[in-house]
Amino acid sequence: MKINFEEMLPKITEFLKSEAKTETVVGKQFQLGEFNCVPVIRVGMGFGSGGGEGAAPNQQGHGEGIGVAGGMGIEPIGFLVSHGNEISFVSTRAKSNFAGIFEKAPELLEKYLEQQKMKEKEATAV
Repeated sequence: MKINFEEMLPKITEFLKSEAKTETVVGKQFQLGEFNCVPVIRVGMGFGSGGGEGAAPNQQGHGEGIGVAGGMGIEPIGFLVSHGNEISFVSTRAKSNFAGIFEKAPELLEKYLEQQKMKEKEATAV
C-alpha cells in the first residue's frame, strides 16, 4: 500500500481551514455592553508517517507496514477587548504570581506616588 502525500496534503489543508478557526472553538466576535470582544485561540499541529517493507527469506517471513498520523490541538487563550480607541488582551489562563506583579506594577507605582504626595502635603502643613 502506498500513500500519495501530494493528494492528501490539499485535503488536510482544507480540513485545517475549516476547523482551525476561533469560531469553531469559542464562538464569534460579540458585544458585551460597550465592549467589543474577539476570541483568540492557539492552534498546534503535528503530522507523522512511517513505512516498511521487506521479506526475510531465511526466516520464511514477509513484511509490510505503513502508518500515518496527524493531530491538532486548539486552545482558547483569551479575548481582544476594545472600547473606543483602546484595545487590550484579557487572558483566560491562570496567571502566576510573578506575572501578576508585573501587571500590577503601574497601579502600585501610582498608589505609591499618591502616598508620597500626601506625606509631602502633611509635612508642609505642620
